[in-house]
Amino acid sequence: MKLGFVRHGQTQWNLEGRLQGSSDIPLNDTGRAQAREAVSVLEPGQWDAIVSSPLSRARETAQIIADGLGLELGPSYDLLIERDYAQGEGMVETEALALWPDKHGGGIEPLDSVVERGLRAIEQIAADYPGMNVAVICHGTIIRYTLSHFAGYKLDTIRNGSVAIIGNESGSWQLELVNDQVPNRVAG
Repeated sequence: MKLGFVRHGQTQWNLEGRLQGSSDIPLNDTGRAQAREAVSVLEPGQWDAIVSSPLSRARETAQIIADGLGLELGPSYDLLIERDYAQGEGMVETEALALWPDKHGGGIEPLDSVVERGLRAIEQIAADYPGMNVAVICHGTIIRYTLSHFAGYKLDTIRNGSVAIIGNESGSWQLELVNDQVPNRVAG
């Protein structure tokens, strides 16, 4: 089984460096192009299903990818929603960091909670699609920190439209691809 995580395409708030978290911001034209580009990285014929976060930027990205792979768009999972930035939603990241260093405070969802949701989402998707390869379209923070858990080190930024893959061929999840490339480090 493989899970191919794709960060949704760019939105206007991504372009402006704003924290969008659980705000439902739509894709822009660049984001739609990024979704189309992700199809070639995912390699048509390698995926059995596509699921996503319920936020519109993830659902639209997922639909574009599903169309490109010739698959029907599957369900959304609330567990895949991006980190809730609470009072920081819509702020430029530097403004939020000035108020809440390391984004702790202001009601911002703790990273431990984000990772716990990500791990539960993986368990649920694996249970819903046993032995299948599933493309999972969601958000940068949940992908980055959940997959860091499996890598054993903190991953760098997850780019909009990029693909990260974990495989479970040996009975435990292993990071195989991040930002469309084989990771430079070996999990420790």
